[in-house]
Amino acid sequence: MLQLRPGCECCNKDLPPDSTDARICSFECTFCSDCTDQVLNGICPNCGGELVTRPRRPADKLVKFPASTERVFNENCSAKGSEGNVD
Repeated sequence: MLQLRPGCECCNKDLPPDSTDARICSFECTFCSDCTDQVLNGICPNCGGELVTRPRRPADKLVKFPASTERVFNENCSAKGSEGNVD
């Protein structure tokens, strides 16, 4: 089951469970669409995987299977994103 982490690891923007703005990789690293597009170019800075739209859990399921409250923030995210963009 996906953790549905509460915020962007790059800019710390809140990403509630029903957010259409959340992006994840296969390891569930979580970013907002702005950081994904403008900083990371669609690639996870942690694992190198593709960042895709995070599925949303139906509201009635959140009661029994709540989203994670663990917030992950990497203040060096923008530096990692720019390092990976060298052609």
